[in-house]
Amino acid sequence: MTATEAKNRKINVGDGNDVVDIEIPDTAHQISSDSWFQVAFVLTTGINSAYVLGYSGTIMVPLGWIGGVVGLILATAISLYANTLIAKLHEFGGRRHIRYRDLAGFIYGRKAYHLTWGLQYVNLFMINCGFIILAGSALKAVYVLFRDDHTMKLPHFIAIAGLICAIFAIGIPHLSALGVWLAVSTFLSLIYIVVAIVLSVRDGVKTPSRDYEIQGSSLSKLFTITGAAANLVFAFNTGMLPEIQATVRQPVVKNMMKALYFQFTAGVLPMYAVTFIGYWAYGSSTSTYLLNSVNGPLWVKALANISAILQSVISLHIFASPTYEYMDTKFGIKGNPFAIKNLLFRIMARGGYIAVSTLISALLPFLGDFMSLTGAVSTFPLTFILANHMYYKAKNNKLNPMQKLWHWLNVVFFSLMSVAAAIAAVRLIAVDSKNFHVFADL
Repeated sequence: MTATEAKNRKINVGDGNDVVDIEIPDTAHQISSDSWFQVAFVLTTGINSAYVLGYSGTIMVPLGWIGGVVGLILATAISLYANTLIAKLHEFGGRRHIRYRDLAGFIYGRKAYHLTWGLQYVNLFMINCGFIILAGSALKAVYVLFRDDHTMKLPHFIAIAGLICAIFAIGIPHLSALGVWLAVSTFLSLIYIVVAIVLSVRDGVKTPSRDYEIQGSSLSKLFTITGAAANLVFAFNTGMLPEIQATVRQPVVKNMMKALYFQFTAGVLPMYAVTFIGYWAYGSSTSTYLLNSVNGPLWVKALANISAILQSVISLHIFASPTYEYMDTKFGIKGNPFAIKNLLFRIMARGGYIAVSTLISALLPFLGDFMSLTGAVSTFPLTFILANHMYYKAKNNKLNPMQKLWHWLNVVFFSLMSVAAAIAAVRLIAVDSKNFHVFADL
């Protein structure tokens, strides 16, 4: 459906006596065009992105075996629940809410619309900076494997990664156009995950003695554990579920639930495997980028790192799509996506967005800190606080007192967690900023 066709169009959803008209807002991107299976792979691409190579070091090392395993399982269940709440509100009040901010604005008003858009933009911008750092780090790892002369440094590789991301963003007009790239992304994910697991097992068998103690003073442990809690929620949540759900064919809610169940069952297994095995192999010395810890043939490590680079480019495009959709819709970009006018617009708009992201990534290339701060200031509020309160507000008349209390407890608990995690993340960035100068070669 094009933007012109979508504007103020109403469709019938439901069956029997429950058929209702649902209004679809204007958008320059395609909606209702993808199967639940394709959407499931969009979600799974996000959860098994190259970020998984960091979870052994950023989640397991600060939390240890008990905290890490229990934390990941709880985060999986809580994240599925929170995403389910958002998915069920997609067709609410006679309108299909294809953007997170649209849903918040419909329930709370105009101020909430702008606040949610701000939170989401920060969330996605920081996630994308993380992908550029990841791609740059992987590119540097390939360089070091074959030519460790320190001539080129991490900021140079981040700049190259940013250029690759910009070229891909210009060539893929919208989220639904990813198509075969989702299969490519899955294949790339399997390469670096399998390589990381196999080489980690190989190293772990050769090194029977490992230290799993949580390092640091009592105060330091408190901050790192709190920061790791933010990493837990960061691992499972996109912060853009309504935008992804907008691409699903009818029946929207039913198909989205299928995609979510796939994401949180089969989709999480590779991530679990690489996270636990990586920590088992290296213990508290596990790197925040697992491929820096493994030993093995140069060509195998190079293949895994190149796969991580390319997969990060595809993942960044997914998480940048709400920003691209906003710019395309705002400036009326429609018709043939490869018409000269549309192509030039994407070069300027998307190229500018990625250029700024790349500059920030090169300036402060602290991947673990990005994950903690993103989880604290935006993932907690968007995925847990807002989801529970929006559902409470929308379904207030249908909830019994215990259900209302449950949603309020979630709002209060995750609000406190968000504040604590933000403080911990800021402290981590302050410590790293003292230890490393800007444009650091990590």
